Amino acid sequence: MKTAIVIGATGLTGTHLVAALLQDNYFSKVKVLVRQPWAHQHPGLESIIVDFNDEPALTAAIEGDVFFSCIGTTIKKAGTQENFRAVDYGITARCAAIARRKDIPQFLMISSIGANPKSSNFYLRTKGQTEEAILAMGFVGTYIFRPSFLIGERKEFRFGEWLGKYLIQLFYFLLQGRWKKYRGIKAATVAHAMARVAKQFDPGIHIFESDAIQNLGI
Repeated sequence: MKTAIVIGATGLTGTHLVAALLQDNYFSKVKVLVRQPWAHQHPGLESIIVDFNDEPALTAAIEGDVFFSCIGTTIKKAGTQENFRAVDYGITARCAAIARRKDIPQFLMISSIGANPKSSNFYLRTKGQTEEAILAMGFVGTYIFRPSFLIGERKEFRFGEWLGKYLIQLFYFLLQGRWKKYRGIKAATVAHAMARVAKQFDPGIHIFESDAIQNLGI
């Protein structure tokens, strides 16, 4: 019986992930680290309010067997590139470093299709640098999920993401072969793929792009 730790639990994919983990007897407890009280209740759910800049508090909260990172923001919401990086890179790397010191063997994170630490695109470069930082920590099992446009009902409307998803779906069946990984994918599918991979616990470094995630999450 395992304890899962989730950051980014209130987001689109994180919400689906928490639901999937709570429905799975493999996990006896799901600990979510959140900034403010969360209304969701379940006997196996432990909600811990934390300041992600407070390392001692994070250290006390991060106790378990499998760490899931679904955290992320947008430039619009963050306000500046610096604030964006503080969330996507800073929080993820800080929590991962603590998890590694606590000898948590598995770290699973959502990144993005096209992530590259040397990309000229700020978003993709930040995602790539975050991946690079996590890989350098040497978890027993590191699992990076690179979905394309995520499909699902968000709390806030994102025009750029809506337009991108519309175009991707419009040309869905034209995206074949090496382009197949750019097809849109349901957030729920990504969440179920993460839960499935965690249970398999295959040591080493594993990177799943959107087409592979689709197969895992079915």
